[in-house]
Amino acid sequence: MKIHVLGSAAGGGFPQWNCNCNNCKGFRDGTVKAQARTQSSICVSTDGEHWLLFNASPDIRNQLASFEPLQPARKLRDTGIEAVVVMDAQIDHTTGLLMLREGLPLDVYCTDPVFEDLSTGYPLFTMLKKWNGGLQRKALSLDTETGFTVPGIENLRVHAMPLDSNAPPYSPRRDNPVPGDNIGVFLQDTKTGGSVFYAPGLGKIEPHLIPWMEKADVLLVDGTLWRDDEMIFQGVGTSTGQKMGHLAQSGEGGMLEVLAQYPDKRKVLIHINNTNPILNEESEERSIVESQGVEISFDGMEIEV
Repeated sequence: MKIHVLGSAAGGGFPQWNCNCNNCKGFRDGTVKAQARTQSSICVSTDGEHWLLFNASPDIRNQLASFEPLQPARKLRDTGIEAVVVMDAQIDHTTGLLMLREGLPLDVYCTDPVFEDLSTGYPLFTMLKKWNGGLQRKALSLDTETGFTVPGIENLRVHAMPLDSNAPPYSPRRDNPVPGDNIGVFLQDTKTGGSVFYAPGLGKIEPHLIPWMEKADVLLVDGTLWRDDEMIFQGVGTSTGQKMGHLAQSGEGGMLEVLAQYPDKRKVLIHINNTNPILNEESEERSIVESQGVEISFDGMEIEV
């Protein structure tokens, strides 16, 4: 199984276009050593030709252009994307569906709460109906034991599980989420046995997640914030990580403490906010993360299991 990181940043990317926090300003003036990043998305394949896209960020056009297998040119108009899994209804994970309209119809797997939000408050499914039939919604089951397969992607089984996170700011369920507003996935290559636990929006390590994390070869998880009050501390917001549905890396019970329980697994942080000091390759926080055997994803990163 091949995993290609199309985008490794949280909403807004890095540097964020209107932000002058230490990281963004420092990147622009050359005083911070860091890599630019687009908004979070990955694609997965078992044969290198047919790909399952996870989330469609506002940066999708540039991401597709940067990864040739997604435009293999087998015919006059073509794509290597067989389907999309939308893991939540956040704007930074779904706006790219608009950019894919020339390639419709396209199968989109999502839960009932996500489909509701994308049909009402942010009605992408309704808006795109006129483009060759639009987005073809496929119900995404939270039956983790059975999982599901995607036509065109051989030897890949996807197990989806609810996450304790938050619904989008525009959703009527904001601050009162229901199971299915956010999901994580366990991906397994049924031929090789290789597996990945992927959860870019992870607010809490719930008991039902632990067996899947223990089983996975790779943990590709939420790296949004270094500290829970980071947005407040940096003066760029008023929300804590917990309120937004993200578990910070530092502090008691933080992501680094969680990942330390899995010394034999490959551990990678993704969905990194522009304020997070781990983006600075010379920062103390970056050194702490790397000293604990945890990797920081970047656009174009390849993972194979």
